[in-house]
Formats: sequence, structure tokens, C-alpha cells
Amino acid sequence: MKILNERVQTVLGLIDSSQLGYCHCHEHLFIENGQSAKINPVLRIDDLNKSTQELVMFKQFGGTSIVDAQPIGCGRMAYELVEASRLSGVHIIASTGFHKLIFYPESHWINGLRPSSLAELFVSELREGMFVYCDQEYPERRIEAKAGIVKVALDQEGLTKRYQNLLTVAAYAAIETGVSILCHTEVGEHSLMLAEFLIEQGVKENAIILCHMDRTAKDLSYHRAAAEMGVYLEYDTIGRFKYHTDEDEALLIARMIEGGHEDRILLGLDTTRSRLKSYGGDIGLSYISQTFIPLLKNYGITDEFAKKCMVINPAKALAIKR
Repeated sequence: MKILNERVQTVLGLIDSSQLGYCHCHEHLFIENGQSAKINPVLRIDDLNKSTQELVMFKQFGGTSIVDAQPIGCGRMAYELVEASRLSGVHIIASTGFHKLIFYPESHWINGLRPSSLAELFVSELREGMFVYCDQEYPERRIEAKAGIVKVALDQEGLTKRYQNLLTVAAYAAIETGVSILCHTEVGEHSLMLAEFLIEQGVKENAIILCHMDRTAKDLSYHRAAAEMGVYLEYDTIGRFKYHTDEDEALLIARMIEGGHEDRILLGLDTTRSRLKSYGGDIGLSYISQTFIPLLKNYGITDEFAKKCMVINPAKALAIKR
């Protein structure tokens, strides 16, 4: 299968999509010690040496690229993403956009910024460079490294007016720059509503990535409906046994392949501090290549599929779409 010669924006610059290689489409390499960590201590990943060590191990086991899903003003550590990429040789795609609103204190600038100003901010991070030191204060200081994807989120609250306003802004930024949208979801029905809303705003179906879809693995109707819409389904709770076993995950993937949806599947681990070996965690970034991919073979899932969901599909999903 040939990968189209398109471009992906990494923190070290534009690369051809063919250079993306083996890619995890949803991880957290750094999260500053702030609001997120107050809510859950495992959402603190702030040691450059440890995160770089994790990336080096990832590369040793065939890893090439990673999407970091932490957006502006919510614990993203842009300087560290750049340095870790340089030190490890792993391509990193950084996120602008927004996370669940629980991760922002009431005084945060995202809650008071006009939609037009927020849209301008997101676009500028994708075109000019990312802002730094802006969890507590309005973004003013910028580095040259650019974000390469727009992160959005929807929680149990659903598609309320305040989320619709933020999603409209994020959709504008994605359309204006051609990058894809990485969508945190928690409920299968909300996932479909979110995808439909973004499409209504003009976002291309193949620029939408619905994350955490495997949290609701038992009801395949949402998975099939999303795949038939033409969006990407990201399965990233691999090794997260509070949701399901790896065997259940493998069975889900096998059933989606049987339904003809293998072109729509992306994989990741959605790592936290407790899941990164360099921080004393239990599985590490090499878990998919070393443990999960071999398990898939027990379900008749071939190496060809592994290449598709780890190499071919990410190259298409993350490419800038003009």
C-alpha cells in the first residue's frame, strides 16, 4: 500500500507523511503540575529526562512518531516536547485546542475569551508557533515550534452550548489550516453527535479522529456508524484494564475488520504517569508493539493490519488536508 506524499506538522518542522512511520495517535508525554494534576495526580508528567527516556525505549522497539494530546493552557509543555523530540529522534505532533472544561479553573482565560480571539489564537499556534507559560496567564510568549493538530473534548455534559461554541472555533481553525481534529469522547452516542456537529461546520470526515472509542467496546453500533461516516476511530485504552481486557480489545478490532472498517482504525495508549515505565509505571510506550500486536495474531489479525493501523492510517489521518 502506498502512502500519499503529504505533509505532517511536527514540533521540529514539516515532514512528509511517509516519514511518520510507526505512530501512536494519542499519548501524553508531558503534563505540567497544575489543574489536571490537582484533579488526578497521575496527570502530572513533567520530567524531561524521564519522558525522553520513555521515547528512546519507544524508538528502540520500532516507534517513530507520537501525537501528544495535551492542548494549550492545560498543562502542555511545548519547550519540553521540542527538546524531547530532538533528544530521542521521535517525531512529535503537538496539540492546540481545548480539553474538558473541568481541567480549567473558573478564572482561566479560555472561559472569557471571545470566539474570534480564540479562533485567531488556535490558528496562530498552527501557523506561527506555540505559546508557552499560559496555564495561568493569557498567552503572550511564543516559540517557533508549531502545533500540528487541534484537540477538542466532550464530557458527560454532552453537546451543550458552551461546548458547541468551543467546537465551532476549533472547527474553524482546522478548516483554515488543513489539520485534523483529535476528539476526546466518553459516551458512544456523544461521539456520533460530536462528529456530526464538526461535519456540519465544514470539517472533512477524514480529518476527524474520535478518541477513546474502545471505552464503550460492547456496543458495536456506535463504532460501525462512526466508521461508515468516514471518520477515524481511535482505540487507545489498550492495557487499561479498568475498561476491558486486551482480549476484549482484540475481539473488538477483529469484529471491525470483519465489517470492512480496518481503514478507519488508529491505535494508542493514552498514557498517564502510572502507565509510563520511566516514571515507575506498569506498561510503557512499547506495550503495543511488544505485547498487543502479538496478541492480535491469536485472533487471526495479520501483520498487514498492524502496518495499516500503525503506519498507513496515521499517515492519512494526520496529513494536512488542502
